[in-house]
Amino acid sequence: MTGFSAIFRREFAAYFATPLALVFIVIFLAMSGVFTFYIGGFFDRGQADLRPFFVYHPWLYLFLIPAIAMRLWAEERKSGTIELLLTLPLPVLAIVLGKYMAALAFTGLALALTFPIWITVNYLGDPDNGVILAGYLGSLLMAGGFLAIGSALSAVTQNQVIAFVLTVTVCFLFMVSGLPIVLDWVPELLGLRSIVAGLSMLSHFNAIVEGVIDLRDLLYFFSLIAFWLFANKVIIDLKREAG
Repeated sequence: MTGFSAIFRREFAAYFATPLALVFIVIFLAMSGVFTFYIGGFFDRGQADLRPFFVYHPWLYLFLIPAIAMRLWAEERKSGTIELLLTLPLPVLAIVLGKYMAALAFTGLALALTFPIWITVNYLGDPDNGVILAGYLGSLLMAGGFLAIGSALSAVTQNQVIAFVLTVTVCFLFMVSGLPIVLDWVPELLGLRSIVAGLSMLSHFNAIVEGVIDLRDLLYFFSLIAFWLFANKVIIDLKREAG
């Protein structure tokens, strides 16, 4: 836990050592407002809810989260500090989790700063705040899934641009796997189509945003995050052995 805490503090502070934190937060807040009130037609709908706010989060995250995740390991490899990091008397798992949780905490901070939108909808109407809380949970879980994928793929290369492109591609595939345009090409063999559909982040995210917190949806996100963090650990273990 001491190692995890040290890595967490180091990584979280690193976001605010550069303009990255400010740029990300400003872009996320600005785009969230645009999608909610203009593109999402918040005022035209005449409903006191935040569905227009949450429905665009997956597409915002598709490009913003890989921009955060791409530096987690690629920057360490490019600068050569990964060798020093891996020589520290810390378990690899503590390093992986410390980096991941710092990125997730930073993303959660950006998400929390959207509270004026929540206040606005409560001022204008009488929304179901339980559904809104579920939407925030679903949004954070999806961001966590994207970050776990990005963390693992960032460890594969020292080029941040390549890490970004790989993360966007893989996350996009996980998002659209449940859409008809994809499923129409999957043969109904041994339940393969159902398996592919079950991998869709969008379907699990949309269910939570509707206010239905099903154990299966939670298990999906926790399993997805655990799998990619385990893959991240394996990649770093191989790097440590090779180095």
